[in-house]
Amino acid sequence: MRAPTVEEALGAALTAEYAAIFAYGPIGVRLGDAARKAAREAEAAHRGRRDELVLRLSSGGGTVPADLAGYALPYPVTDEESALRLAVEVEERTAGYWRAALAATTGAERARALAALTDCAVRATRWRRTARRTPLTVPFPGRT
Repeated sequence: MRAPTVEEALGAALTAEYAAIFAYGPIGVRLGDAARKAAREAEAAHRGRRDELVLRLSSGGGTVPADLAGYALPYPVTDEESALRLAVEVEERTAGYWRAALAATTGAERARALAALTDCAVRATRWRRTARRTPLTVPFPGRT
């Protein structure tokens, strides 16, 4: 099996960012005020990374994967509990794509991938704490 190129790995991370942004819509409407604010901040962080990736991929002459009109959620988000569970999953899944990007990148690109992985891991831990889930942390963020 061939290792992905930098552009392929970043394209996959971009697709994960698109999906994360989409998921935070149904997540946010099911949360109370403090958690809703955290969801808006999370969505903004994913939008920022999306914008950086689109710029990086398009300026390098690479292909920018298209954002879909919608994404399938793994289950219905009907209450705060399911919203928090999805928030944890979104961050863990997105961390997985950034973890994969670490192997394909070097230098500044690798530093950005590590920062994104760390951000997702920290946010997943915060969502676990809000949901009162244990363990709060996982040994290898982004590993499925």
